[in-house]
Amino acid sequence: MPEYGYAGQILKVDLTGGKTQQSPSAGYTGKYIGGHGLAARLYWEMVPPETRPFDPANCLIAASGPVAGFPGFAGSRWKICGMSPLGEPGSFSYSNLGDRWGSVLKYAGYDALAVQGRAEKPVYIYIHDGKCEIRDAAHLKGLSTFETADILKADLGKGVSVMAIGPAGENLVPFATILAEGGASGSGGLGAVMGSKNLKAVAVAGDRRPIAANPEKVRELIKIIRSGLPKTPGPSMWKIPGLTRRHNCYECGIGCGREVYPAEAGREYKALCQPSMMYLEPTMRYHKERSGGAHLIATRLCDGYGLDSIVVEGIFEFLEACYREGLIDEKQTGLPLSKVGSADFMERLTRMISRKEGFGAVLARGTSGAAGEIGSRAREMLPRFVATRGGEKPDYDPRVMITTALFYAPEPRRPIHQLHEIADVVLGWRGMRPGSRPGEMLSAEALRRLAGRIWGGAAAADFSTYEGKALAAKIIQDRVYAKESLVLCDLRWTMGQIARFLGATPDTVTEAQVYTAITGQETDDAELWRAGERIFNLQRAILLRQGWPGRKGDTLLEHFFTQPIKKEEIFLNENGLVPGKDGEIISKVGSVVERDEFEKMKTEYYGHRGWDPATGYPTAAKLGELGLEDVAADLKKRGLAK
Repeated sequence: MPEYGYAGQILKVDLTGGKTQQSPSAGYTGKYIGGHGLAARLYWEMVPPETRPFDPANCLIAASGPVAGFPGFAGSRWKICGMSPLGEPGSFSYSNLGDRWGSVLKYAGYDALAVQGRAEKPVYIYIHDGKCEIRDAAHLKGLSTFETADILKADLGKGVSVMAIGPAGENLVPFATILAEGGASGSGGLGAVMGSKNLKAVAVAGDRRPIAANPEKVRELIKIIRSGLPKTPGPSMWKIPGLTRRHNCYECGIGCGREVYPAEAGREYKALCQPSMMYLEPTMRYHKERSGGAHLIATRLCDGYGLDSIVVEGIFEFLEACYREGLIDEKQTGLPLSKVGSADFMERLTRMISRKEGFGAVLARGTSGAAGEIGSRAREMLPRFVATRGGEKPDYDPRVMITTALFYAPEPRRPIHQLHEIADVVLGWRGMRPGSRPGEMLSAEALRRLAGRIWGGAAAADFSTYEGKALAAKIIQDRVYAKESLVLCDLRWTMGQIARFLGATPDTVTEAQVYTAITGQETDDAELWRAGERIFNLQRAILLRQGWPGRKGDTLLEHFFTQPIKKEEIFLNENGLVPGKDGEIISKVGSVVERDEFEKMKTEYYGHRGWDPATGYPTAAKLGELGLEDVAADLKKRGLAK
């Protein structure tokens, strides 16, 4: 019987012994779907709890979902998971990537790749024609991600898809990334894990397309989705006239505002979201004119060296502030701090961090590590530049959108796909066009109706109170973890869901319908979100078993409780406008997260989750209810389940 939607195999590679083995994926996919869920379950089984991020026993796992390889659903995405060095102590973490690599892994015959061990010398893995080879990568050492991919494609053929690390990953910079085809960047510190294994790249090739259980239904759903698309795409936020052009991710079929542009060496580079905007204002300020695309050098450098742009953005903004305050100078740092906004500054900054040269070794510890080296005044400035344990820059602040506090608190990294579920709706209400007024695009009444449908109640749309936020957080997390296991594009499916519930589109296609048509496993939304709940609880078990201190660990950085937010600190909403009671327009400027209310909200959240309120541990009963009896037994033995 064919594995509808799946390749049917998991490939495990031991770099220490140079051995590979295959095992069926069918025992995992029914319960854990794919993507995040599949990777988390493999991690639970393969990685001993006492493992540290750079130990050979740590496992780097890449997994696609059942939708990968089926054009038209914005579903050719994939996940990488493993124990990350970000934060203290390191913990299980994850990243979400797009474009082609995850689908090609499936075409090569595998739903997941799990790599353990450590090679003695730099190697790359080549997966093709049912074979897995571990090859010498000495000639790739020190090269950028782009150069590495170019060389491997020249050697192996243009049909291969490559994921690689740059110098930052080789040098174990904690916020090193993995870059794959199409500029797909995997953050969360997993580039350093790949580097710790002496694994420079993984090249995959194959042509075994997955089969759908109901091809006719798949075609029907794609047709419905297309009927809801605008005939003329709206303007892209990232378009630069005369330079960029619109470009969809591999087999998306839906599209967004993603842009690409040509640069050196005949390559095309991405222009999308935070990475493409990180250096825009400094560049315009430095040149005293419009950037014309000059700011995109920052994106290219971060991707080439393999650095997380959301961390690097916080670092250079922090350095500039310290320089203005006289806390550091150019001689001390070896950086042209008077030239922030120039190509020279960004080139030197990224090179020094990636190679840990001079002051770059300090910056390679992240913004918080650098502040500790510079002194007490620098530490006082940190809240403006750091939002998470991993040093990621602030964006959707819990002092503005209360619900996001329960997204940040139990997660090992910035949970951007959860944050978007709240932020996209609030920004839709506020209006994104210059001069637009709150309620003009999405009315307060429509927002309350939407909250009642997808957040558990209208109270979740009132950001003057903590009421309703705990249930909303639980519902959103379960839904997101299911999407991250399918794996579906966060941007397109979040906005599509909103449009469907508001009746703004003829597109009525749900995630459950897509999953059922492809896999043949009859599922409705409730059952799919239940699988998301199972996967979220599994991740919770992994974190607890590795040392996450339960309720005590479920918190925010201290400044969210003690420092009122200022206008200039609020991302995409400088006046902090949100809907309040009965849709009243209120401003959250000057707000903090009230500690007592946050703790009450946490208690309520644990209640919705079926967890013990005193410890934040899952109960054995809840885990059993989710089909995680073996996980419950393991946690109970360790005193980590009630």
